[in-house]
Amino acid sequence: MSAAIASAVALALSYAGMAGLSLAMDRHHEQLTGQGEVPPARRRALRAAGSVLLVLALLACTRAWGATVGFTAWWGFLTAGGVLVAWLMAYRPRQSVASAGAALALGLFGGLALAMAG
Repeated sequence: MSAAIASAVALALSYAGMAGLSLAMDRHHEQLTGQGEVPPARRRALRAAGSVLLVLALLACTRAWGATVGFTAWWGFLTAGGVLVAWLMAYRPRQSVASAGAALALGLFGGLALAMAG
C-alpha cells in the first residue's frame, strides 16, 4: 500500500468521521438545520457512522505502516481531521458538510482501491 495514498485515505476518513461526530452534537446540528436538538435516531446514526469512519482510517494506517507506526500516524490524522472540522464549523459550517461528503467519497473510494490492490 502506498504511504501517500494511505495518508490521503486516512485524512479523508478522519475528516469525514469527525464531521459526523460533530453533527451529532446539538450545537453544530442547529448551526446547519436550525433545529434545536438532534433527533435521537439521527444522533445514533451520525455517531455510529463517524465512529466507523475513524476505525476505517485506523485500518488504512495500520495496513500501510504496521501497528506501532500506523497507530501513531492515525492519532495525527485524527488531530488534523478534528482541527479542520473545528475551523470549518466556526467559519464555514455549510461548506464543512459539503466537504465532508466529498472526503467520505474520496476516503471510501481510495480505501476500496487500496484493498483491491493489496
